[in-house]
Amino acid sequence: MRILFTKLRHIGDNLLITPTLVATKRKFPKAEIWVVVRRGTEGILAGCPEIDRILTTARPEEGKRSWRDLGNDLSTLGVIASTKFDYAFELGDNDRGRLLAAASGAEVRCTNSYERPEGEPLSPFWKSRFNRLVSTGHGPVHQVLRDYHAVRETLSLPAQPPPMQFVREAWAEHPLHVSLAGPSPSYAVVHGATRWTSKSWPQDRWREVISSLLERFPRIIISCGPNPREIAEAEELRAQNPERILSTAGRYSWSQLASLLGSASIFVGVDTAAMHLAAAVQCPTVSLFGHPPAYQFRPWEVLHRVVRSRDFMIETERYQLPGEQLMLEITVDQVLGAINSLLTETSGNQAFSTSRI
Repeated sequence: MRILFTKLRHIGDNLLITPTLVATKRKFPKAEIWVVVRRGTEGILAGCPEIDRILTTARPEEGKRSWRDLGNDLSTLGVIASTKFDYAFELGDNDRGRLLAAASGAEVRCTNSYERPEGEPLSPFWKSRFNRLVSTGHGPVHQVLRDYHAVRETLSLPAQPPPMQFVREAWAEHPLHVSLAGPSPSYAVVHGATRWTSKSWPQDRWREVISSLLERFPRIIISCGPNPREIAEAEELRAQNPERILSTAGRYSWSQLASLLGSASIFVGVDTAAMHLAAAVQCPTVSLFGHPPAYQFRPWEVLHRVVRSRDFMIETERYQLPGEQLMLEITVDQVLGAINSLLTETSGNQAFSTSRI
């Protein structure tokens, strides 16, 4: 049996499909599982040994795709079209993924079919290319469940998905390994950088949070992506105490970051792929949310706290407000309170002291 999954979304979205892949492999241990993702996002799947083969397509940004990208995409399409698949599941809710799943010629071809106001209805063209249309199990649920529901009935998977997968065997030693060794190895990881303004929180507030964390931990690690702006922001935060604050400087692979997070006492950050990776390696997580909804992308199956403003509002009304405004309304006291609560639960020891709580 050979099964194809397509999810041409962002990096963190790839990690969210791992519960579905794990459950599928458990049900069909001899099945060959293929996954198609955007090029440059595949690294976060290094910790999911259930995958037998990963194919990639170019990112869809206009003006950034070359003829070489087109050639590689056609090659990927050709490999899929010339391979026999028993099942094909499109989980990214986009036409590029639907094209690949439809081209597989699988006996069973499955995709989501939404109705307004939840989403755009599937066009008659695409409905005719698939013989399984998933119209239930959506609604206000976590994205892990959306992906899982799209597959569960067809493959008769268990009612509940397992946790996300990034196995310890895939962790890689990171450059800060020596710096973190010693009699007091505990540390916190902070990831405040993001390219999405609707998820950003002011640098001065991160400095306050880090200052309080330094009262509890001998070391703070600033995690960031490879974008020069993110690296610069990480260095700004590090400058407040260079001897005790370290930075990944955007150079870590996902396997190295998994190792770093897997040994951390707590992760504090915004909604990013790093947040999902922290959950996958069971690092207690405090996450700040503006947009999108926390119910859909909160940390999955890990001890965590979600911090957001206007929590009292109906989600459909809250979503009408700019994400930037919602993030600005999150206070330092809220974040420190969430950290204090989570550390109390995870350690059972006296929470770190701060005059703000």
